[in-house]
Amino acid sequence: MLRAAVGEQRRGVAVGALLGSGHQVGEALVPVLIGVVIDRAVAGTDAGALARWLVVLAVVYAALALSFRFGAWSGERAAVRADHDLRVALVRRVLEPGGGAEEGRLPGALANITTEDARRVGAVNMALMLGISALTGILVCSVALLRTSVPLGLVVLLGTPVLLWLGHLLSKPLESRSEAEQERAAHASAVAADLVSGLRVLKGIGGESAALDRYRATSRDSLRATLRATRAQAFQNGMVLALTGCLIAAVALLGGRLAAQGTISLGQLVAAVGLTLFLLGPLELLASVNAEMAQGRASANRVAEVLATPYAVRAGGATLPRPVRGAVRLRGLRHGGLDGVDLDVEPGELMGVVATDPAHAAALLRCLGRHTDPEEGDVELDGVPLRELDPGELRTAVLVAEHDADLFEGTVRGNVAGAADGTDGASGGPGAGGASGRPGVEIDAAMEAAGVTQDLGALPHGERTAVTERGRSLSGGQRQRVALARALAADRPVLVVHDPTTAVDAVTEARIATGIRHVRKGRTTVLVTTSPALLAVTDRVVLLDDGGRVADTAPHADLVRRHETYRAAVLA
Repeated sequence: MLRAAVGEQRRGVAVGALLGSGHQVGEALVPVLIGVVIDRAVAGTDAGALARWLVVLAVVYAALALSFRFGAWSGERAAVRADHDLRVALVRRVLEPGGGAEEGRLPGALANITTEDARRVGAVNMALMLGISALTGILVCSVALLRTSVPLGLVVLLGTPVLLWLGHLLSKPLESRSEAEQERAAHASAVAADLVSGLRVLKGIGGESAALDRYRATSRDSLRATLRATRAQAFQNGMVLALTGCLIAAVALLGGRLAAQGTISLGQLVAAVGLTLFLLGPLELLASVNAEMAQGRASANRVAEVLATPYAVRAGGATLPRPVRGAVRLRGLRHGGLDGVDLDVEPGELMGVVATDPAHAAALLRCLGRHTDPEEGDVELDGVPLRELDPGELRTAVLVAEHDADLFEGTVRGNVAGAADGTDGASGGPGAGGASGRPGVEIDAAMEAAGVTQDLGALPHGERTAVTERGRSLSGGQRQRVALARALAADRPVLVVHDPTTAVDAVTEARIATGIRHVRKGRTTVLVTTSPALLAVTDRVVLLDDGGRVADTAPHADLVRRHETYRAAVLA
């Protein structure tokens, strides 16, 4: 992961490292030039030489300042670009039609990985650029000290690798604690997002205190992990700084003894002391680079886990027939409690499905939308098994509208219109008409059928009323009707709707049932529900019993007369 993040930005890192190295070389040359000025101009009282060397010194200062500015710009740009590319890759993986990345992870955890962990991996580019620059500065300083005095140069050349090795060992605890810190922070974010999304329910059942206690405990765990990581970083920085101070003290002590013995001149002593003080900068920089690399490695592991998550379903090599007729067939379907379900849905049929166990309904929806493949048996669309299709292509023909579908920030009409033109991703595919090749349902007709039009008078700005994130500004019934209108406007050849009217009154529900039948005429529609108003307008109803099998298939009125189980599920 780190190699890929750096490799894609290698040009920016190389330019930044080159300019950064120029800055470090200039910084190392400053004390050397001051020593030359003392020996050749000040000691000899040569005003002309002094002026010339001061000009050289000014040029070096200007060069190192410009090198730092543009080198830092190039390195930071590479870091930000790598961060951005990684965020895009993570979002693309999460939104991949094959799914799987979200399994076992709350949305808050994925958001933390996509933001903070991606940023830390991207920052490795800047750290690498700074590390190369620091090493270049140390090398130039060592060469300058060797030319001044071989013992001084050897102390630096031999001491620096030891210092780097010790710094690497000291970064190991930081790496493990940084990974734990990010995991706890991601979990805290996930719990917070979970609690906010269910705030209304918590208030309704009086669970605020329990939720607060849960978040407080999670937040404290995150705080403890952060403090442990911070202590590890502080310990590493302190130890590296102390070791760096010992190396600098050794160089200064040796240089002072050599000057006292007359082995080096006054200017050389000043240069040696200046170079020794200069060493403090690149050595501290290497310590911070070690810390950045440790955090980057920990974050890279977390990012790699998401990107390497196996797909829930794989794309097959088959393609959809054009146009899609909408014939759906289930053969020997076994999954999540469903036990050998055999079912044929004719093209253009409006079918109801009543499951006495909600888990069976959920399993059926997952198989029809190909969010998972059945354990046994097959689901076919126009004779083509779904497992042989690309899930993205399949969803241009089959739309499974979940009961708890979320709305998007925007307006009421914008949420419905987005499904018709494919602009908000709500429909899972391209524009109106889908794969059927037929003209799409008009937005106004979809809103009328779903009961949204009748509800616009109660909204402050009608269809232009603002919708906040996930539709929280609307009531439960309003959200359901807008979500249903969006599904109808998508106009897929096959539409599967799960309990679309649980939050509306009986009169509105009956009107919506009629609207669905009118708008979906000639298109295959499956209503997975226990609503008698919706089931009454279907062509026939399939009853799934507690064993996950098809108990009976008949029109709604016939099933009401002859099945006690059906009456209990639908009329109770």
